Amino acid sequence: MTYKSVKGTADILPSGLAGSSELYQAIEAISRNIFQRFNYREIRTPVIEERSLFVKAIGAETDIVTKEMFSFRDRGEREIVLRPEGTAPIVRAYLEANFHKQDAFQKFYYIGPMFRAERPQAGRMRQFHQIGAEAIGSMAPEIDAEIIVLMANLLDAMKIKGYKIRINNLGCKDDKAGLSKTLRGALAKEKSVLCDDCKKRLEINPLRVLDCKNESCRSVIRGAFKSVKFLCNKCDGHFKKVLGCLDSLGIKYELDPYIVRGLDYYTQTVFEVTHPELGSQDALGAGGRYDNLISDMGGPQLGAAGFALGVERILIVAAKQGATVYPDDKSVIYIAAMGQSAKEKAFELINSLRGIEWGKKASFDTDYEDKSLKAQMREADKLGAKFVLIIGDDEISKGEAVLRDMATKEQIAVKFSDIINALKGKLC
Repeated sequence: MTYKSVKGTADILPSGLAGSSELYQAIEAISRNIFQRFNYREIRTPVIEERSLFVKAIGAETDIVTKEMFSFRDRGEREIVLRPEGTAPIVRAYLEANFHKQDAFQKFYYIGPMFRAERPQAGRMRQFHQIGAEAIGSMAPEIDAEIIVLMANLLDAMKIKGYKIRINNLGCKDDKAGLSKTLRGALAKEKSVLCDDCKKRLEINPLRVLDCKNESCRSVIRGAFKSVKFLCNKCDGHFKKVLGCLDSLGIKYELDPYIVRGLDYYTQTVFEVTHPELGSQDALGAGGRYDNLISDMGGPQLGAAGFALGVERILIVAAKQGATVYPDDKSVIYIAAMGQSAKEKAFELINSLRGIEWGKKASFDTDYEDKSLKAQMREADKLGAKFVLIIGDDEISKGEAVLRDMATKEQIAVKFSDIINALKGKLC
């Protein structure tokens, strides 16, 4: 029997192909560098959580909870899910670790897999990867702006061009209740032409209607509902400060009254970043403020904001824009050896080289398949080796190796005792 990966999942393989492990590593390295600049610290939560965590945080009637979570019962008869998103687990970890009792303001970032039982398609997998950040413990509008600026910095560093940031404000709980009432009234006469999901949403949580991906529903909703003033003075003032911060930094954005996000915990600022290269499912990422989630989960009343970007979607856009190969400062040095004595020397030498701290990233490899010299040189070229050390019987007798520059084809003889210094002069 031949086994295959489960539908909706994919192996991330080395080799430099689109979606390869090297590209994921490059994306992660770029992200960690940017997060460090903004003083966000990494947090890693388990991929399994109690189902009730997401029902409480996200909302019992959201699509994620009702349709998309991978759920099962463990041996203790607990309802467990594979995490569908990162915010709720991070808030759970924040409270469980008692950050709110020690140093309430914390800035976290995360990189890792998420899971949703969706119909697999381009950019939407059942196991996918997200890069995100959460700033917990502040009501300041500057945090909303920082989160958006951080997200933009990440995309810029990943060479993504042409993305759009679309922003809306849902207001506080009372504002959201007022907007829900307005929506229910505006769409009451159109209910019969809405999809079955939207008919249900209109009764339970009208804001969810704005998040419908059905094109016919979207057309009806945009015809019946236009932008409406529903924000209280406090929320309106907060939003104006957020936009002022973005304006002062030259961050481009569009106001979009139809953005509500698919998660119930959002309040006030919400946003999406989209890209036309992704087609109808055009979101690269999204986020916003969630000022009630910490208290809803048993903690104090603390403000928070965050975002998440989809790695697979970033790679799709990067590939279409010709940015699939991110800068890599790694140098590969290959040792080609012919004859048993040469192979023994190569094995000794390569492990000596691996034990040294180099001025830049360096990788060392040699032949383990008894290939001919010609085949070994082809392998070195395939690996992208910058230099090859060639060792044969003649070189063993002379106590030296031939150092070949693969770009210039220049070759020089180097004593075994001088190889480290010779390579340091070229790599450091």
